Amino acid sequence: MFTGIVEELGEVTAVENLGDSSRFRLRGPVVTEGARHGDSIAVNGVCLTVVEHEGDEFTADVMAETLNRSSLGALMVGSRVNLERPTAVGTRLGGHIVQGHVDGTGTVLERRPSEHWEIVKISLPADLSRYVVEKGSITVDGISLTVVEAGGDHFSVSLIPTTLALTTLGLKQPGDPVNLEVDIIAKYVESLLAGQGATK
Repeated sequence: MFTGIVEELGEVTAVENLGDSSRFRLRGPVVTEGARHGDSIAVNGVCLTVVEHEGDEFTADVMAETLNRSSLGALMVGSRVNLERPTAVGTRLGGHIVQGHVDGTGTVLERRPSEHWEIVKISLPADLSRYVVEKGSITVDGISLTVVEAGGDHFSVSLIPTTLALTTLGLKQPGDPVNLEVDIIAKYVESLLAGQGATK
């Protein structure tokens, strides 16, 4: 489990195409400290497993399902990525409950700079719109954010200078893809209510 509070802006150092999967090597001195084989690290909001670890780099295999459902397939050598280690039991939950299981992708539609923050508008797949509400939580490329405005096919978030400086959202431009994970609590509530109706 993650919180959506990005620890580090990392970098892709190698990409190996394996046909039905890809192997990524990523640099991140903070998240690799104490990393071991089998550990989880979120990369742009996608929970990946450490296959190898050497120095400040780690390697992770990405299966076809993940490549198809997320924007990781568009990564190349030099791409910057948001990195986060799993939440340790007993620490503060700074963002919201994030699984690292991407529900779909959106596209940056518009950036509106202000004096002290920036509003970013992102497209929203139709099957995810019911989970996104104004002032609710959403994860964009692994970043826990508050929804400022929710439309049927889009939503907006407000980014403070820290988020712009320390995550990939400071670099994304209109047309760029982003990974989206909606609030897991909303999905559980929907499932429970659907099951309740089926038993009546």
